[in-house]
Amino acid sequence: MIHLLFTGGTISMQRDERAGGNVPTHGGAALVGFAPELATVGPYRIEDWGRYPACHLGLDKLWALRGRVAALQRGEGLDAIPAGIVITHGTDTLEETAYLLSRTLEPAVPVVITGAMRTAGDAGWDGPRNLTDAARVAASPLSRSRGTMVVFHGDILAGHQAVKVEATALAAFAAPHDAPIGTVKNGQVEFFGPPPSLPPALSPSGLDARVAHIPMVIGDTGHLLELARPTHDGVVIDAFGSGNLPPGAVPAIQRWLADGKPVVLASRCPRGVVTPVYAFAGGGAGLVRDGVIPAGPRTPGQACMELTIALSSGTMYGA
Repeated sequence: MIHLLFTGGTISMQRDERAGGNVPTHGGAALVGFAPELATVGPYRIEDWGRYPACHLGLDKLWALRGRVAALQRGEGLDAIPAGIVITHGTDTLEETAYLLSRTLEPAVPVVITGAMRTAGDAGWDGPRNLTDAARVAASPLSRSRGTMVVFHGDILAGHQAVKVEATALAAFAAPHDAPIGTVKNGQVEFFGPPPSLPPALSPSGLDARVAHIPMVIGDTGHLLELARPTHDGVVIDAFGSGNLPPGAVPAIQRWLADGKPVVLASRCPRGVVTPVYAFAGGGAGLVRDGVIPAGPRTPGQACMELTIALSSGTMYGA
């Protein structure tokens, strides 16, 4: 049995002329009706968890969603633990949800997240294909112990690596720090390797940490860093290149560190990671020597989620 958990997003939307644009419209039963091939995958059950645009999902709702998925993985209130769980989700913040679930859920029961870039009223609507492909991945015995994944436009991506890289294109998701882990072609699920060795799942009681996300700009003097410091528990900084920033921002960073608040350094570059090799004022080498933490193979958004999870669970970033 596959559990289909519908949360909203573009896949659920239709254009409303009175509203002047696309709005959430379709529930789970309607979306399943638009995807007749789903019946060939196997038995499923439908749950309408919500009908939200992705940008309406704050940390409280994300944690509630995570709690529901964890309960499903344990089989709470069900006749049996599902073979897999499919979540439909808006694409704008799908990567944050995928990262959260990947880092805080056990991997045995696969969780597959998907959505759409076009609505039911658009030509070439991609919703039925993505939903059916996601169900195929969730139902596949090969998905066991692979944890959270994102399935979009035929690609299978690890949940902690999936990033929205296109604003409107159908092939919207990629793994800029790695590559797809599999594919769905002609209804067949193929993985490119065995299940990965994933780090232990973290278990915060909620997402109560407040993490600021501040990009550096030319000539930055740390003003926004100073404004955020009293009200936030940690910060992720988007630096230039391999982890460098204007020297005028360094004193503000040092005050965060003096307060015992973690500072994570990410790169604004779509690919590549912070590499602290420059020792000039504002260079990454000096920042890391002072105690700043490189983001590792994470986008700035993923780094924010990692730091939020870590602070909320009382662990180190990336542990």
